[in-house]
Amino acid sequence: MATTNDLKNGMTLRLDDGELWNVVEFQHVKPGKGGAFVRTKLKNVTTGKIVDKTFNAGVKVEVATVDKREMQYLYSDGDSYIFMDTETYDQIYVPREVVGDNANYLLESAIVTVAVNEGTPLYIELPASVELTIAETEPGLQGDRSTGGTKPATLETGAVIQVPLFVTTGDKVKVDTRTGEYLGRVN
Repeated sequence: MATTNDLKNGMTLRLDDGELWNVVEFQHVKPGKGGAFVRTKLKNVTTGKIVDKTFNAGVKVEVATVDKREMQYLYSDGDSYIFMDTETYDQIYVPREVVGDNANYLLESAIVTVAVNEGTPLYIELPASVELTIAETEPGLQGDRSTGGTKPATLETGAVIQVPLFVTTGDKVKVDTRTGEYLGRVN
């Protein structure tokens, strides 16, 4: 147990409903009249929903123990993704729903961070950017600027992103895993 005065960004709380919430941001407020309070923005660990919640200052909240470990992605098996702890070599099955859209940027043997609470995988964190190969894209016409100079390209993972016209099939590109944006070519 901790109090609302101990809150920090990234901390995981177990609230009254039993669900886990990450603290996205918080602010201690001391108005001229009345008692102090803490205004927070919380993100539901399982659904990703973000809510604003206000606590009275000094109220006790339950802090959930979330174990974040570096793991290597091994392979996909039906409804699960299998990761291996890089220190203990233990394997963990992560459901497809937990991996979510991160699967678009996940290559075999990639190192990611897996957050686990009481043996249950909560979410995975990818690096900010990954390098992937363009599996297929149309050849870009030099005079075609009606589309703003971009075209769709399919990555080796199956995800489709927008790339500049000069990018061709087989090029290795850097992609932002948070937004899915093209960041540049890799030599």
